[in-house]
Amino acid sequence: MLVVLRNRTYRHLFGAHVVALTGTGLATVALGLLAYDLAGAEAGAVLGTALAIKMIAYVSVAPIAAALLGALPRRAVLVTLDLVRAGVAVTLPWVDEIWQIYVLIFLLQAASAAFTPTFQATIPDVLPDEREYTRAVTLSRMAYDLEGLLSPSLAAALLVLMSYNNLFLGTAIGFVGSALLVVSAVVPRPKPVNRDESLYAATTRGIRIYLATPRLRGLLAVHLAAAAAGSMVLVNTVAYVRDVLGRGASDVAVALAFNGVGSLAAALVLPKLLDRVTDRVLVLRASVALVVFLLAGASFASLLGGTQWPALLVLWALIGAGCSFALTPGARLLRRSADSCDRPALFAADFALSHACWLLCYPLAGWVATTASMTTAFIVLGGVTAVAALVAWRSWPTHDPEVVAHVHRDLDPDHDHLHDAVLAGGAWRHAHEFRIDDHHDRWPR
Repeated sequence: MLVVLRNRTYRHLFGAHVVALTGTGLATVALGLLAYDLAGAEAGAVLGTALAIKMIAYVSVAPIAAALLGALPRRAVLVTLDLVRAGVAVTLPWVDEIWQIYVLIFLLQAASAAFTPTFQATIPDVLPDEREYTRAVTLSRMAYDLEGLLSPSLAAALLVLMSYNNLFLGTAIGFVGSALLVVSAVVPRPKPVNRDESLYAATTRGIRIYLATPRLRGLLAVHLAAAAAGSMVLVNTVAYVRDVLGRGASDVAVALAFNGVGSLAAALVLPKLLDRVTDRVLVLRASVALVVFLLAGASFASLLGGTQWPALLVLWALIGAGCSFALTPGARLLRRSADSCDRPALFAADFALSHACWLLCYPLAGWVATTASMTTAFIVLGGVTAVAALVAWRSWPTHDPEVVAHVHRDLDPDHDHLHDAVLAGGAWRHAHEFRIDDHHDRWPR
């Protein structure tokens, strides 16, 4: 897997990714402590609002940023966004009002919403070979999982030596380090594209391509399934461990760590697994497995008795593995579903739509568990996952070649052209809007 790090450009970009993730992890811990300083007992409400602002920034900013920045030199864009994030992090220690937290969090996450899809869309150009790209995607997933496991420990160690405000300085250093690593890499420039389209058309271009592609409609349903399962873990672990099982605060961290370990273990075996099975088979089976795991969780209280704690750890690890299997291949689907010039818009669309799923599932998980019970939350979220898995199964064609035979049909000389991709025998069809100067002899699916 580590063989992809022999590529100098990817090695530097991956290093930038890891350093920035570490800084973000430190900021997460510091933000919680800052919220407690300013709001006391209402710190949870402040953090909940900050999380909602984060998701809103992700959903709203990513497509707009892709439209405005997609044609600019990527290295300059990535470095600028890293420096913006570093500037916001440096400002956070001086906050003395709650509304200031909200404003700065929006700015920070808006910059991340522009940075992440641009970064993701660059990697396929750096590693055009699909096997290498698969290993790069897996490394990225592992970096996220390890950050979730190690950043809190690093923050705890640093807090022994310094105040929490200095953790924001660590965040800024992480973003500056990321910018320096990007500067040192030879980042491919986006292909020039001549498009005479409005800002609205450019902003929605990625989403229109996304929703017009059957495999990506299936991927969106998979995002919803994973968000429902993941929200059960991230939102309700504290209440389940403390109130239902009556265990201590340290056990909350243990349960969340098991979820991360499950995800990490799945990422380790994923490249070899994808060499033997198709993306569709793996992703859809993982989605069905998440349904089984959630419905199994609903039976904990009545069937497991005193063994609920070890069973919960196993279940949380299985959900982590299921989410990893379901989500990690998504980057491969995006890579093969657009040419290089459209990838930033498509990755931005996926970024926005996937976080919209989390924005829906986060409050649903908390509200059902609070107003009803944990068992009901398992059942409701299991139901959402089941419906999403079924939609994914129906939307994603069984026969899913990377390139399909197609025809171009001119609708109107003053409007976009309709691109029909047609499988032999007319098994299914879909349409993309594009201008005549975007004509491709091979339209990737």
